[in-house]
Amino acid sequence: MKTYIKIVIVFALSVIAVSCENQLDIDPSQSLTTDDAFDTPEKVINILVGAYAQAGQGASYGGQIYTIAELLANDQELKWNGTFTDPGEFNMKVINTNNTFVANLWLNGYDISNQTNIVLDNLDVFENLDRKNSVEGQAKFLRAVTYFDLVRFFSKHNNNGINGGELGVPIVKVPVIRYDDVTYPSRNTINEVYEFIINDLEDAITLLPETNGVFASANAAKALLARIQLQIGNYEEARDLSNEVLQSGRFLLTAVLDDAYNNDDNSTEDIFAWQVTDSDGANSMNTFWATDRFGGRPGNPDISIEDAFFGIFDDFNDLRAGFFYIDNETGSGIASFKWIFGNANIPFIRLPEMYLIRAESNFVLGTAIGTDPINDVNTVRTRSNAFALTDLTYVDIILERLRELSFEGHKLHDFKRLEIPVGALPFDDSRLVLPIPQRERNVNPNLEQNDGY
Repeated sequence: MKTYIKIVIVFALSVIAVSCENQLDIDPSQSLTTDDAFDTPEKVINILVGAYAQAGQGASYGGQIYTIAELLANDQELKWNGTFTDPGEFNMKVINTNNTFVANLWLNGYDISNQTNIVLDNLDVFENLDRKNSVEGQAKFLRAVTYFDLVRFFSKHNNNGINGGELGVPIVKVPVIRYDDVTYPSRNTINEVYEFIINDLEDAITLLPETNGVFASANAAKALLARIQLQIGNYEEARDLSNEVLQSGRFLLTAVLDDAYNNDDNSTEDIFAWQVTDSDGANSMNTFWATDRFGGRPGNPDISIEDAFFGIFDDFNDLRAGFFYIDNETGSGIASFKWIFGNANIPFIRLPEMYLIRAESNFVLGTAIGTDPINDVNTVRTRSNAFALTDLTYVDIILERLRELSFEGHKLHDFKRLEIPVGALPFDDSRLVLPIPQRERNVNPNLEQNDGY
């Protein structure tokens, strides 16, 4: 996916709803019409590739999703040094309904959803069944990715379905091509959104090949579904899915920690990564988390790591505890080596997460599917030169997740599912849920706002 054909679409609900004037500004020669835009497999595949590229934009998986989650979950482990107002609001847990990061996250999510809906609505142009199945599976994977993060950020936590009847996000399954296609949906329930996501991924698992280059594969769909099942407390499903990915033999931990990050090509442990080049995708993690020596903004990194963060480590020999730098030339604060190359791919699902999902699920269930939980935890620790544990507690597993997956967007969602407070805020505090963007509510009166906004 290093190159792709750009396709300008009259995007989803959110794009069109932002401004009627935008509709009038679109060059007719660039607009897609049902007469010729979807009449060959190649054109439909181009739209699919465009959906990958849209997902890789800075507003979503190009980095801002991770940054929003990390700043919302921050409790003195990070310091916001930047001058932008909007990210600072996440750090302060006081978010304006006109926050542009929030608006762009919502907007980009429904852009991705609309492109996948267009693909799914035009599968009849495929004569080759394997090709058709792969395209359908990839579209459903991307749609599931998008709705999972939309519902996690814009809705309450849903451990064991406790808030299943509460407001989730609108599910839009019909593609929007012309202004006349726009509808004004209400928010579906959280349960309905998760059912939609899980159904898409179960389909994707059966449709996709086990390997698929840099595109979504059956293993990527299983890994994402394992993450989702863990998030909502379905440990048996999370255990079995992560075990299938680990048992596939398709992935291998990198020999050294350095090789897991800042790669032009996927590493051996990348189950799925967002592709970034000079022309495709974005890496806003580099912008906010690196010093200017590595392409970040001048002075301190916008987000520096504070001393409190290092309290999670139990072994000074753990390479992850030293995977940081201070730019002496600029006198910067502490920055992570995870995000130092602006054109590097952004890992989305790495193999260590599967070891830790299987470990946690086995531990909770009192089982040892695949192996004993302590072995999985020690596999992750050994790669980073940390001493092997001789006994295991639940806290050990969660701390290992914090060490291994730090700054990759997991902490907020882990704390919510485990019902751990973020500083003085309870895990279910409304300030840890994003507001529905005001501009969306201005054009769609059916969008009910979240509590506290």
